[in-house]
Amino acid sequence: MSVQVEKLEKNMAKLTIEVSAEEFEAAIEKAYQKEKGKIALPGFRKGKAPRKMIEKMYGAGVFYEDAANMVIPEAYDKALKECEEEIVSRPSIDVTQIEAGKPFIFTAEVALKPEVTLGEYKGVEIPKKEIQVTEEEVQAAIDKERDSNSRTIDVDDRPVENGDMIKLDFDGSVDGVPFEGGKSSNYPLTIGSASFIPGFEEQLIGAKIGEELDVNVTFPEDYHAEELQGKEAVFKCKVNEIKVKELPDADDDFAQDVSEFDTLEEYKADIRKNLQAQKEEAAKREKENDVVAKIVENAAMEIPDAMVDEQVSRMADDFTRRIESQGITMEQYMQFTGMTPDKLQEQMKPEALKRIQNSLVLEAIAKAENIEISDEKLDEEIAKLAESYKMEADKLKELMGDYEKEQMKNDLAIQAAVDLVTGAAREV
Repeated sequence: MSVQVEKLEKNMAKLTIEVSAEEFEAAIEKAYQKEKGKIALPGFRKGKAPRKMIEKMYGAGVFYEDAANMVIPEAYDKALKECEEEIVSRPSIDVTQIEAGKPFIFTAEVALKPEVTLGEYKGVEIPKKEIQVTEEEVQAAIDKERDSNSRTIDVDDRPVENGDMIKLDFDGSVDGVPFEGGKSSNYPLTIGSASFIPGFEEQLIGAKIGEELDVNVTFPEDYHAEELQGKEAVFKCKVNEIKVKELPDADDDFAQDVSEFDTLEEYKADIRKNLQAQKEEAAKREKENDVVAKIVENAAMEIPDAMVDEQVSRMADDFTRRIESQGITMEQYMQFTGMTPDKLQEQMKPEALKRIQNSLVLEAIAKAENIEISDEKLDEEIAKLAESYKMEADKLKELMGDYEKEQMKNDLAIQAAVDLVTGAAREV
């Protein structure tokens, strides 16, 4: 096997990979042995037809595709090891020569890791952030805790008000014709939650239990069901139940119930302290982001589109796993949101590009500053990780492969680069 590298524009390259005629012949024979049991020819028992007879009947290239699929992955992996370039995308494969008795030749177009020209990265100026916890924020935290400790009570002596939790029968139609998903019984709805079409919930305010009423709405132009977009609809509704939340009073008794403190003032002071710590941590992250954005702006690099596409693909896979972990399929998510795979990936591109730029610039800084992570430092981080998983550090280290350890070292070097440039930044 041989490989030739041709540099293209914008950090792309074409690898021309040649597999010997002997290797390709062996792959054709292997494909024949694998498939012959499925092929029947007149005069031969199934699976007993000679290869030459099958090729004569179905064409000389009958096994070429299967043979190519066997050869390409192994040949490409070997080419990557021989090639000195750092490849950062999946290959775009094109077969250029495929014929028995001749070398098998294919090309793989790939993205190469871009070179980064660093600009100023020490002492960059960023806006100074003021950290302040307001009384409104403290009160909001208390109110959230009160809401968590509330109880629901039935209401039967007044009509629906904003904020009520109701159970509702509804039956929707457009021009008198019912539509899919437009009917339900005892549907739980919180008035004011904006869960329904704009204008729907407001028309239920004032309705009494058992009262029937018509709710008139217009579906939004961007509604996920195309057949309903912009259409006027009528929902025949009936309120079956009204409930409200009863919140505990914010007093010393409440503080004792929900915390370790005896008084409301002590509880408030603790909330303030925690909010201050949260804001300081958020400010630290925001400062890091501002500094990295500034040094990326000062740097120069040319990112190949294929590298961005590769990052988008990984982000889309991660997004799919998160959605499905919530018990929702991607098909359902697309239906609920009106999203499409193409639109989702297009929306991810700016973030994908940002992640690539950040990573490349920080790697370049780590290299320029000779930041290296020792085995001792790696062991310290593995010990921390093991503790979080309630495992023995040695056991976790045994489970980690060389790639995972190198990736952890790389992540630590990047974080060290972030710490360096953030510490050197000036807030103005």
